[in-house]
Amino acid sequence: MSAILGKSGVTYSKQEGDNATPIGNFSLRKIFYRADRVAKPQSILPVEPLCPQDGWCDDPADPRYNQHVILPYSGRHEQLWREDHVYDIIVVIGYNDQKPEPYRGSAIFMHLQRPDQNPTEGCVALTEQDLRYVLSEGADSIQIHAPT
Repeated sequence: MSAILGKSGVTYSKQEGDNATPIGNFSLRKIFYRADRVAKPQSILPVEPLCPQDGWCDDPADPRYNQHVILPYSGRHEQLWREDHVYDIIVVIGYNDQKPEPYRGSAIFMHLQRPDQNPTEGCVALTEQDLRYVLSEGADSIQIHAPT
């Protein structure tokens, strides 16, 4: 399968806004999905339907940095309920999430590819078929490495 990575490639030194995908072995934490658009993914991971109030804090100065938030939210954030289909299935990658360090990167997800297959802002993007396959096979972690 072919994964789409960040516009700036991959890095060992992820920084907020660098458009790079972090290199390493990461646990998969949780799945969000648009129940109004797609079927519930089959997985050993927790699965939760998205709602229009779901967001993700990407503000390094905010105490909820790199965490799920409910909108409206005063800190800078990303809205997970989107018009495009990229976030119809979102898998939260366990990157910088145990004790989030400001500016080390946030909102690193595995999600659906854009139709034009453009690079991501640091996430890993798969086709819906491939993402569903990975999740149904019991994946609970991801290994991201430099392309060979």
